[in-house]
Amino acid sequence: MQEKFKNKYTIKSARLEGYDYSQNGMYFVTICTKNREEFFGEIVDGKMVLNKIGKIAEECWKGIPDHFPFIVLDEFVVMPNHVHGIIEICKNDINMAMRRDAINRVSTGGITGKNNPMNNPYSLSKIIRWYKGRCSFEINHIGQTMNFAWQPRFYDHIIRDDESLNKIREYIKINPEMWHRDRNNAENVFM
Repeated sequence: MQEKFKNKYTIKSARLEGYDYSQNGMYFVTICTKNREEFFGEIVDGKMVLNKIGKIAEECWKGIPDHFPFIVLDEFVVMPNHVHGIIEICKNDINMAMRRDAINRVSTGGITGKNNPMNNPYSLSKIIRWYKGRCSFEINHIGQTMNFAWQPRFYDHIIRDDESLNKIREYIKINPEMWHRDRNNAENVFM
């Protein structure tokens, strides 16, 4: 049974319960468009050909470290209706004054207090929220589509070792070649 907040149903988080998604580490993320609509381009002969909107999604991804200087981007690909990427959080050089300020803030707990991952400027959720928002703003700014939207959540996988990292890198690299078998491909919905 779904939980209610203020008498409305809430969507349970897809994040690993109790895990600190702001800690240093590598994360594999997949972000899909709403209803898996193919906004970003098409696969031609096993290669992704980005359209204008796809190029915006790619440039916004590349811009993540400009907005979050503690982020290192690894392998990524923009597909017709989703983005795969590896994000590394490495906060070793974060301004200590910012840390002290965050520690000294008063929190009342609850969803709007200390337990809300969106309040942590270094969390994976905050980074993905910024990316989605920036893409949406830029895409809507060019006025090419009136119905662009992202799926509300995103998939993540915590990368725990080099073997997993290398498998994920390879998966991302060959993803365009495997589009005909991809579960995000609308033609494969009933496979």
